[in-house]
Amino acid sequence: MSLPQTQISHSVEEYLELERGADERHEYLDGQIYLMAGESIEHSTINSNVTTRLNIALIGTPCQVLSPNMKVRTSPTGLYAYPDATVVCGEPQFHEDRRDILVNPTVIVEVLSPSTEGYDRGEKFLRYQQLESLVDYLLVAQNTPRIERFTRQADDRWLYSITADLTNSVHLDSINCNLRLSEIFDRIVFSR
Repeated sequence: MSLPQTQISHSVEEYLELERGADERHEYLDGQIYLMAGESIEHSTINSNVTTRLNIALIGTPCQVLSPNMKVRTSPTGLYAYPDATVVCGEPQFHEDRRDILVNPTVIVEVLSPSTEGYDRGEKFLRYQQLESLVDYLLVAQNTPRIERFTRQADDRWLYSITADLTNSVHLDSINCNLRLSEIFDRIVFSR
C-alpha cells in the first residue's frame, strides 16, 4: 500500500465511484484512498497456493473462497480492503446490491510484504476485528515458512499461534481445514 498523494479526505461514496471505474485497486481507510502496490512472484505464488488449498478443502461445504479482488468492509466509514484470500461461510452478505463488498468473512488471509507488514499486523487487523463474523486471521510470511494465526475466542479475545517449518500444518477449526506449510510454500525458495 502506498501513501496517498494528498491528505484530502474522501467520502465512502467518492471512493466507491473511483474504485468501480479504476483499472488498479485502491483501499480506503478513514477517508484516505491508497493505491495497492504490485506483488512479488513469491507473494503471488503463496497466495495462489493458499487459495488452491482452501478451495480444494472446502468443496462440498457451505464455505467458499473468494479471490483478492473481493473487497471487505469492516465498518460503513472505516476500512474497505482487499485481503489476499477470504473465506465466507453460509450466505455471503454485501454492503450494497452490487455484491462487490463483503461484510461477513469467516477467514481472512494476508500474505506479508515488507511494505505492508506493519499495517497488516496493526491497524488493518484492528479494523478486521470489528467483523463479528471473522473467526480466523492468518498472516503468511514470504521469506520463511511461517503462518501466524489469530483466532477469535468465545469471550472476543484473540488467541495467537505460530506454525513454522515445512513439515507442520495449521488446522482451522472454523472451516475444518488443514493447511500444510509444504503445500502453501510449494515452489518458494528460501534464502538461508
